[in-house]
Formats: sequence, structure tokens, C-alpha cells
Amino acid sequence: MAQTTKRALAASLKKLLLQKPLTKITINDIAEDCGISRMTFYYHFKDIYDLVEWTCVEDAAMALEGKKTYDTWQEGFLNIFHAVQANKPFIMNVYRNVSRERIEKYLEPLIRSLILGVVEEKSAGMTVSEEDKQFIAGFYEYAFVGIMLDWINGSMKEDPAVIVERTSRVVHGNIIRALNAFCRDVPYIS
Repeated sequence: MAQTTKRALAASLKKLLLQKPLTKITINDIAEDCGISRMTFYYHFKDIYDLVEWTCVEDAAMALEGKKTYDTWQEGFLNIFHAVQANKPFIMNVYRNVSRERIEKYLEPLIRSLILGVVEEKSAGMTVSEEDKQFIAGFYEYAFVGIMLDWINGSMKEDPAVIVERTSRVVHGNIIRALNAFCRDVPYIS
């Protein structure tokens, strides 16, 4: 039941964002559109930004479902682009009305989940510390988030498939190289 209410609140927020900027939407507006009380809203979310974050995370989690392996990460990344594109009015409104840091905060866990899945898969059987795996995933996370933010900033004009293909060319083989560089079983040669 809680998930149903959260999804209804997210749908109401998206609907309202088609009509006015995020900064002009109140919790009363969302609650009224959703047919619930303000207190019900607060039972699920602490504020509108909490709802925005939850909505972004949910949309991206659905886009990433099962696409966190070395062979499927490109499809997962492309699915995130398509999810963002499908919610363009919502995303652009949020992008224009909140700080870049907040948008990064929404994107980082999604991208980290994607990259960490690949790092975990490729490090199986290797002696690489969790700290080093996190470092490698973090490195790629910042690059991927930056790419996505630049795309959003450019009003999502570039074809996501082209972006993912170009990213794939840069990344291909480099995660494995990075893991080998941190592997305690393999001597590091520069």
C-alpha cells in the first residue's frame, strides 16, 4: 500500500510539473491532486525534494533492472537516458529549479549501482579490496554522471545511443585493466 501511495504522489508531482515550476508547487498541491491529506504526504516523504529524489531513483531502478553486468551495462546506461528522456518535462523542471549538486545526488547512486555491478562481476576471483572496488566504481560514476548532466544541460538533443556508444569505446577493457592494477595477485607494472 505504501508503494502505491508513493507512486501516486510521484505521478501527481510529474503532472503538476507540466503546469508550473517545482518552486511553485506545494505539498498541498500534490496532496490535493492525489486526493490525500498533507499528513499522508509527510508519512511517506519529508518534503518535495525527498519525493523528487525517490521518483528519480525509482524511475532509474526500473530502467536498470537486470542491466548491471559487463555485457549489459551499455543497455542499462541507455535505459537511464531513455527514462530521463521519457520524463523530460519533469527532469528539465527539476534541473532548472534545484542545484546541480542535488541532481548529482539523484544520479550518483543509480550510476554507481550500474558500475559497481560490472566491477563486482569482473573482480570475481581476484584479490581486490572493497575500498579499491569502490574507488574504481566512483571514478567511472563521476564520468558517467558528468556525461548525463552535460546532456541534460544541452536540453537532451544528442542521441543517447551515440553517447552510450562513445562511452563504451572509452570504457571497454579499462575496468578490467583497473581491477588488474589493484589486484594483489598480479604485480603492478606501469
